[in-house]
Amino acid sequence: TLTDTFANVLVNNDVQKGDRVFLFLPPLPERYVAFLGTLKMGAVVGTMFSAFQEMALLDRLSDSEAKVVITNAVLFPRIEKIWKDLPHLEKVIIVERGSVEHPQGEKIVYYEKEMERAATNFSIAHMKKDDYSYMLYTSGTTGKPKGVMHTHYDILQAIVTTKYVLDLHEDDIYWCTADIGWVTGVVYATLGPWGLGVTQVLFEGRFNPEDWYTILQNYKVTIWYSAPTAIRLLMGSSVDHKKFNFSSLRHIYSVGEPLNPEAIWWGLEVFGLAFHDTWWQTEL
Repeated sequence: TLTDTFANVLVNNDVQKGDRVFLFLPPLPERYVAFLGTLKMGAVVGTMFSAFQEMALLDRLSDSEAKVVITNAVLFPRIEKIWKDLPHLEKVIIVERGSVEHPQGEKIVYYEKEMERAATNFSIAHMKKDDYSYMLYTSGTTGKPKGVMHTHYDILQAIVTTKYVLDLHEDDIYWCTADIGWVTGVVYATLGPWGLGVTQVLFEGRFNPEDWYTILQNYKVTIWYSAPTAIRLLMGSSVDHKKFNFSSLRHIYSVGEPLNPEAIWWGLEVFGLAFHDTWWQTEL
């Protein structure tokens, strides 16, 4: 229902099939609602990492000719600084979460207010398999970031690889710590698992070993997908992992940069499982 409602919010704000709608949010549930709602109404959704600064934002929003950005009050000032250089950016939707409204006429609208007045039923747009669904930008390590378009047919590989590589079943409790600003967060924390009907854990907070161990234990996570940087931070933490119960875990995975052997041995010692290293690239 929430994703249907958000699809109506976009239609109410003159977004049409093929328009670019970009998400610039921290890990809030609203960004997943917005992501799926945008796909439902036929626009192209783009995601941006919440740590991006003005130049990274300008590169992506200018190149994509984004029409709408969904952000929050904390991150909005970065968009505001570059808005004058974005002639295609017509509206910004701000997720309030208790923030003070920002006076900018009709160009700024507010997520909660728009959701309240939008219809809750939406007839999903019929798309062809080669129609664009979402776009991601390369990291920019080899020159300017390049926009990579993904089509709706992409859902097939998202579901198949999630099912057969990560071994997700409907009764799993799955936690992927990847940000939706990167390809893993789009494919393996949004499209793949929910395409399979799997229950997911989402965590809004910053990295904290105590919190992460508590989530694994209290929510009885069965499949956990993280990154080498986070794993090494856990390894170097003074938090006593022995006071937690990780018996629910069935598989643990890593993605991003290569995983070092010490981390795999540590996983065997702490969780009784080896981290399986995977790789998925925006470019691929």
